Amino acid sequence: MTDTSEARSADNAAHAPRQSLLRRLMRYLPLIAPVLLWAVPCWVLLHAGQHWPLPVTLAGTALFVLGLIGMPLAMMRGHGKRQQDWAAIVGDTLLGSSWVLFTWSVLLGVLLRLTLTVAGVGDGQERARIVTWAVLGTAAVLLTMGYAEARRVPRVRRLDVQLPRLGAGLDGTRVALITDTHYGPLDRARWSAQVCETVNTLEADLVCHTGDIADGTAERRRAQAAPLATVRATRAKVYVTGNHEYYSQAQGWVDLMDELGWEPLRNRHLLLERGGDTLVVAGVDDVTAESSGLAGHRAHLAGALDGADPDLPVLLLAHQPKFIDRAVEGGVDLQLSGHTHGGQIWPFHHLVRLDQPALAGLSRHGTRTLLYTSRGTGFWGPPFRVFAPSEITLLVLRSPQRAPSP
Repeated sequence: MTDTSEARSADNAAHAPRQSLLRRLMRYLPLIAPVLLWAVPCWVLLHAGQHWPLPVTLAGTALFVLGLIGMPLAMMRGHGKRQQDWAAIVGDTLLGSSWVLFTWSVLLGVLLRLTLTVAGVGDGQERARIVTWAVLGTAAVLLTMGYAEARRVPRVRRLDVQLPRLGAGLDGTRVALITDTHYGPLDRARWSAQVCETVNTLEADLVCHTGDIADGTAERRRAQAAPLATVRATRAKVYVTGNHEYYSQAQGWVDLMDELGWEPLRNRHLLLERGGDTLVVAGVDDVTAESSGLAGHRAHLAGALDGADPDLPVLLLAHQPKFIDRAVEGGVDLQLSGHTHGGQIWPFHHLVRLDQPALAGLSRHGTRTLLYTSRGTGFWGPPFRVFAPSEITLLVLRSPQRAPSP
């Protein structure tokens, strides 16, 4: 026993410096990241062998310095205590633009330059100029397409989901899912109304919103959220909180959704009955709820399922996919989540996967539990979606006991 304890102590001692270094790096990340986002494209586009005329180099460098200074200032004014929407729009747009420029400066700055060198195309300056125009052209195209994708009414994604415990009477139950609408600085009241009109065409039995309704308080974003009152469902409209509600007076959003005719499933459930069979529809607060300090808010699956027959199938609404571990332990059949946005701006999805077990689509966890992760209906922050299209989802629940088609 002593040898084991000593080994563990030695192992902990060996890992301590690395953990300490990682913590220090994470502490400085908010300072390092903006510098890299602007400095790398500046170097690749203006200074890495291009030999532009001096006025071009100076003017271009000044623009990048202005972006480096202006972006965090605008973000602070827009998302800090002042909550100035115009500043948030400027800061968010600069953030998205710098991310796309940084990504393609790195990729094309290395790969394209290497390809041109191996192919023997031009001299060093000519290759550098080709890289510069390739980066600018790629960024311009992706940002234009990404803006259009972010602002459009999402396409409907349809899929059948078979639940082994679902009774034959519930076969064909239609579940519409919207999530991460993120009503915010850009007024999207008209977009919101069009989304709701699209949901109504699906003729769903159950309509779900799995959180992150908005960035801002319910009072401030009421006009954009108001069209949610027009959504129709034959059985129920249900809602759970996301992490962004807890940045913006979550109880106000719970009360507004209740006022708009949605049933907040705050660690509770309801029963959906059809054809003599029953489905438990449960919901939990977001996993960040407890740390928000808001009284009575926390993610509590046992409370959500309290009183439900354990033999009945369970559909669970939980904003973040990472709740799936608890869902598996609780015997949930299908969890619906959002939060990830599918990465929103490629290749940010690699960072999302460090925090979440799924990025988008249907996945299996354990022997029983399925997880559907939506890419989200809206967008957060930067008004761009690059290789991560938004969606409204229609899931048709299928029972293995259903009668075969003729």
